[in-house]
Amino acid sequence: MQIKLLLFGIVKDIVGKNTTELEIIPNTTITDFKSILIEQYPKLVPYKNFSVAVNENYVDDTYLIKANDVIAIIPPVSGG
Repeated sequence: MQIKLLLFGIVKDIVGKNTTELEIIPNTTITDFKSILIEQYPKLVPYKNFSVAVNENYVDDTYLIKANDVIAIIPPVSGG
């Protein structure tokens, strides 16, 4: 099933674009999705604690992704 990714901050820099599409299997959780994303982009390992929003709503790691979901990856924010 096809999903659209929106990428921000350092994640956008690592992937090299601010949007992309990804093919995943049905019944994929956010936990599974994070593993898939890190497998495809190993440089994301230091930033694996990113937040995920689906269709503009933050979700937890048990959320089941649906076809055509728009998933935003929001990296950890730091600063002072």
